[in-house]
Amino acid sequence: MTSNIKIKKINKDIASIIINEPKTYNALSFKNLSDLIKSFKKLDDDTNIKVIIIEGLGKGFSAGHNLKEVSGLKKKNKYQKLFSLCSKLMLQIVEGKKPVIAKVHGAAFAAGCQLVASCDLAYSTHSAIFATPGVNIGLFCSTPMVAVSRKVNRKRMMKMLLTGEPIKANYAKEIGLINDCFSKVQLNKEVLKVAKTIASKSNLTIKIGKQAFYKQLEMPLRKAYAYTSKMMTLNMMAMDAKEGISAFLEKRTPKWKHK
Repeated sequence: MTSNIKIKKINKDIASIIINEPKTYNALSFKNLSDLIKSFKKLDDDTNIKVIIIEGLGKGFSAGHNLKEVSGLKKKNKYQKLFSLCSKLMLQIVEGKKPVIAKVHGAAFAAGCQLVASCDLAYSTHSAIFATPGVNIGLFCSTPMVAVSRKVNRKRMMKMLLTGEPIKANYAKEIGLINDCFSKVQLNKEVLKVAKTIASKSNLTIKIGKQAFYKQLEMPLRKAYAYTSKMMTLNMMAMDAKEGISAFLEKRTPKWKHK
C-alpha cells in the first residue's frame, strides 16, 4: 500500500516529513500514524540529519483523526488501539533525539493540534487556525489536551476544550502554542532559518538538552536541579563541550565532532 507520508531531504542536515493526504485534510488515520512513527524513527536514526520539520500538503496541516475511520471501529479495543498509537507518535516526537519543528498552514484541529503542540517548535501562517473541537461532536479532546496543556496555561486551555472554538495564529502565539506566525510566502524561509541555526550546533549537545528539558519539567524543583546537574556534568565530559569552550575563549568558530 502506498504511503501518504513522505520524507524529503532539504539539505544534508535537515529533513521534512510531509503528510500528503489532502482529500482527508491530512487526517491521522491508523496507517498515517504508523507511517509517521516509522518516518520519525528513521530520521532519528539517521546520523546525518540534525533537524526534522513536519508539514501537511493541501488546504491545511491536519484535521486530526479520520472520523469516518473512527465511526467504523465500533469495538472498545479498536478505539484503544487508535488512541494509543496516536499517543505513541507524540511520545516519539518528544522523546526523540532530534528537534522537531511544525510548519503549519490552514487548520490544525484535535489530534492535528496535538501534533503541533508535541513538536519542540512550531511556526505557522498568519491565517492558520488551531482548535480542540471534540466537544462539538460529543468526544472530549482528552489526548490532545495532554500536549496542548503543557504549552498553554489552564484557563486558556480549558476555554479551547470546553467551547471547541478555533483560535487564530496571532493568539496561538500569544498563549505559547506556537513560536511565531508569518505570511505564507515567508513561512518556509523563516522555518529553514531556525532549522539551519539549530543544525549548526553540536547535535550531541542538542540531544542531551532536549531530553533534559522534557524530563525536568515533570519533576519537583529540588529533583529537577539534581537531575539537570547530572546532565550538565555528562554534557561537560563530551568533546564538543570542551571544543565549544575553547573556541569561545580563542574567539573562533567551533568545530563540532558531535561526540
